[in-house]
Amino acid sequence: MNYDLFNGDADGICALLQLRKAEPRNAQLVTGVKRDINLLDGITAAAGDHITVLDVSMDKNKSALLAALDAGAQVFYVDHHKPGDIPDHPLLNAIINESPDVCTAALVNGHLQGAHLDWAVTGAFGDNLKDTARALAKGLEISNADLALLEDLGTYINYNGYGPTLEDLHFDPKDLYLKLYDAPGPLDFVAHSPDFTRLSEGYKADMAMASALQPEQASPATALYILPNEAWARRVSGVYSNDLATDNPQRAHAVLTVKDNGNYLVSVRAPMTNKQGAADLCMQFPTGGGRAGAAGINDLPATSLQAFAEAFQAAYSGR
Repeated sequence: MNYDLFNGDADGICALLQLRKAEPRNAQLVTGVKRDINLLDGITAAAGDHITVLDVSMDKNKSALLAALDAGAQVFYVDHHKPGDIPDHPLLNAIINESPDVCTAALVNGHLQGAHLDWAVTGAFGDNLKDTARALAKGLEISNADLALLEDLGTYINYNGYGPTLEDLHFDPKDLYLKLYDAPGPLDFVAHSPDFTRLSEGYKADMAMASALQPEQASPATALYILPNEAWARRVSGVYSNDLATDNPQRAHAVLTVKDNGNYLVSVRAPMTNKQGAADLCMQFPTGGGRAGAAGINDLPATSLQAFAEAFQAAYSGR
C-alpha cells in the first residue's frame, strides 16, 4: 500500500503536487485541516508499504513514525518544523530543514531539481515566504503579472486550510489537491477553473470582515488580536496573521480565534525582520507547535489567556 500524508495548507498541497507530477503514484491520500497534524496515527502501516509525509511535524508524529518503521514500511519525510530527534533507521529518508526561510514545497523543489518549480513558488507564497518565492521564481520565465497570480493562488490555497473542521472550509484539502493536480499548471488553474473564482471570492469576503478588527493589546513590538467564534474568522485566522506580519515587519503578532468550547485557536507570527521564537513560545503550552517564524496552539484554555499574553509579550518585547 502507498500512502501520501500531507498538511492541508498551501505548503503541504504544493509539495505533494510537485512529487506526484514528477513521480506519479497511486496512493491513499491522508490530510485534513491545517491544524490536523497527527496524520500518521490515521494509518496502519505494514511491511512493504511506501509512506510519504509532507509538512507535518515529525516530533508530533514520532510514536506513529517509529511504529511504521518497525513494521517494515519505507518512509519519505519532508518538513521544516521542529523534528525533535530524527530516528536513525534504514527505512527512513528524511529531508528536514528548520530554516525560517524554507518551506516544504521549497525542499521538495530541491529534491526534484526544479522539475515543477511553478508549484514550489506557489507553495512558498502560500507559506508567506515571499522573498523565498521570488528567489525561486527567477527560474521561471513569467511576467510580473503572472507571478502575482501565483502569489494569489498560494494565498488562497493556504486560506482554505484554516478552520477547526472540514465543514468550515470551502474545499476539503484532499479534494482541492485533486482539482489542482488535474490542472496542467497553477496558471492554467487560475485562468480556467471556477474553483479558483470560488476561493478568490471567499478570501476577499472574509478579509473584508477582518479589516475592521482592532488589537486587544498593541505596542511597537507586539500586537494581539482576538477573533470571534464565526466561520469567516476561523477561515481567515492564518492568512490574516500573515498579512499583519507583512504589513508590520518589525512587530510580532498573535491572532486568537474563539472556539466552540470557549478556548482559543492561536496563530503566532514572529517579526519578519527576525523570524525567531514562535515555536518556542507556542510549545510552552499544550497543543502548541510550529516553526521559528510561524507557530500556533490548537487549543489554548481560556484560563491560560493571560499567561499566553504575558509570555507573548515577554518573548518579543526585549528583541
